Amino acid sequence: MSDDLLPIRGAPGSPYTRKMLGVLRFRRIPYRFVQGDQSAPSDLPAPKVQLIPVLYFSAEDGSLQAEVDSTPLIRRLEAEYSGRSLIPADPVVAFLDYLLEDYGDEWLTKAMFHYRWYYQADIDMAGSILPFYSGVSRPDEQAAQMKAAFSERQISRLYVVGSNDTTAPVIENSYRRFLSLLNEHLKNHNHLLGARPGAGDFACFGQLTQLVQFDPTPSGIAAAEFPRVHAWVSKMEDLSGLEVHDDGFFSAERVPETLIALLTEIGRTYVPVMLANARALDAALGEVQAEVDGLPWVQEPFAYQGKCLQWLRIEYARLDDEDRARLDAILHGTGCERLVARPE
Repeated sequence: MSDDLLPIRGAPGSPYTRKMLGVLRFRRIPYRFVQGDQSAPSDLPAPKVQLIPVLYFSAEDGSLQAEVDSTPLIRRLEAEYSGRSLIPADPVVAFLDYLLEDYGDEWLTKAMFHYRWYYQADIDMAGSILPFYSGVSRPDEQAAQMKAAFSERQISRLYVVGSNDTTAPVIENSYRRFLSLLNEHLKNHNHLLGARPGAGDFACFGQLTQLVQFDPTPSGIAAAEFPRVHAWVSKMEDLSGLEVHDDGFFSAERVPETLIALLTEIGRTYVPVMLANARALDAALGEVQAEVDGLPWVQEPFAYQGKCLQWLRIEYARLDDEDRARLDAILHGTGCERLVARPE
């Protein structure tokens, strides 16, 4: 392994792997992608938490450190590699980017997991193909056994993201609205925050690599109704050739209405669920109950998303009074202001 190649281990069917590969390409960071059926260097350590993707950073003693979780991974890459930053210089726009990233990572993933393991056509496709990502030469009989076991395990975990018969209409309505709003935004802007991508673009892109281009039910919706979004996902895959400029992000004083509409969608769906999840965790309840767009939402509490809300509020608290006022003016009326509102 060349010392100047950053190892990343993951799989094509993982939206977070695709997110980070897109980040590395855009940042022009040399990397080596290690997949499940490929021979890996023996010195790649196991991460503390068995998640993908895994990035391996060099420690001071020359050893490699295995790190997971895409949001802090992006921030570590920002600290260790210069140029082509994903984080806007204006702290107000940077907060918007952080919010968009969390929405992609923590809300759009509900649609990705739901569609993949809720409808039979999607279950059959994922169950048939995903086992071969860990070894394309495995025997058909073994792949069939893996399909049954893997599909059963994933379907049994739908509760983790909140996919069930009660929440299915909320998730599916939200997915279609998001595609429609993104489609309108892309008519005038190449990326969520202007002429260059932020972390939020790559978070949404990661989930959409599966929703728009793999799983048959949601990809059928995208191809038939939102071909512009389908094309955007393909273009986001490799932005290494995109030349960017310092003024490529929107200014906080000139946020377009199409972005406000996207923020309003976030306030309509992601916000009430995140707040209800936090209340359930604080009260040690066994069930999250919320109303989203007039429909009921029920799921088991999700501790990690409770941390996500805390981290978002920490980012807000880091703003000075002037920047907080500028941000509040943008968020006012979108529903997103509830995420950072002081308890009454």
